Amino acid sequence: MMRSTLFMLTGLAILTACGTARSDVAPDRPPIGKLAAVTKDRLCVTKGKLGDPLESGHPVDVPTMRLVAPGTNGDAASIKFWFRGDTTDKRDLATGGARRQIGLKLRAENGCNLVYVMWRLDPKPMLDISVKRNPGQKSHEECGAGGYTKIKPDKTKTTPVPALRIGATHALRAEIKGDTLTAWIDDKIAWQGNLTKEARTLVGPAGVRSDNLAFDLVELLASASDTGPVRCQHVVGD
Repeated sequence: MMRSTLFMLTGLAILTACGTARSDVAPDRPPIGKLAAVTKDRLCVTKGKLGDPLESGHPVDVPTMRLVAPGTNGDAASIKFWFRGDTTDKRDLATGGARRQIGLKLRAENGCNLVYVMWRLDPKPMLDISVKRNPGQKSHEECGAGGYTKIKPDKTKTTPVPALRIGATHALRAEIKGDTLTAWIDDKIAWQGNLTKEARTLVGPAGVRSDNLAFDLVELLASASDTGPVRCQHVVGD
C-alpha cells in the first residue's frame, strides 16, 4: 500500500511539474513566412512623412516618423536604410531629450501596445529592446510614455553595436520565436534575449520608427499575415 501511494504521489508531482512547464511556454503562432519587400502603397504612415522615391530610397527628413505595414506578420521584419545624419529640426521624446534612433516595430497592435527594436545612438550606439503594453489603450493621448518594459539581453549573445556612418547603408532585422527575440545588424547577430510574457498577447503588423535621424528607406521586408491586408488607420501614433 505504501509503495502504491508513493507511486501515485510521484506521478502526481510529475504531472504537476509538466503542467507548470507547459503554461510557462509561449503559445504556438503561425510560422513566419519568407520576408518580402513591402511596397510603398502598403505602408501606413501614422506620423511624419515618407518622401517620394529617389534612387537611394524613400527620404525621411522629419524628426518624428512612424509607420506600419498592415497585412504583415509582426513576428519578424527587416529594414535597410541609407543614413544621412541628424535631421535639421529636432524633437524631444515624451520621456525627455531629443534621442536619435531608428528601428523596427513588431506585433504593433497600435502605438500603445507593441514591441520595439531600436538602434539608438545616444548616449552610445546600442540596441534598445522594449515591450510597450497598455491594455485597452490605443493612442498616444491615452498611454503617453507609459507601459514600457526594458528587456535585458543574454550577454553571451550580444555584440557591440556599430555607430551609424553618414553615407553608409545598414540593415536591421529582428525575429520573435517563442519568447526569444533575436536581432541582426548587417546580417550579424547583435542581440538576443527573452521577452516578457505580456508580449505573448500582442498581435499586429511590422513597422518602422525613427526619431531625429535623416535617412532614405531602401526597403522594409516582412512576411504576409494570414489575416491578409488591412486598411490604414490613421490613429495618432507613439
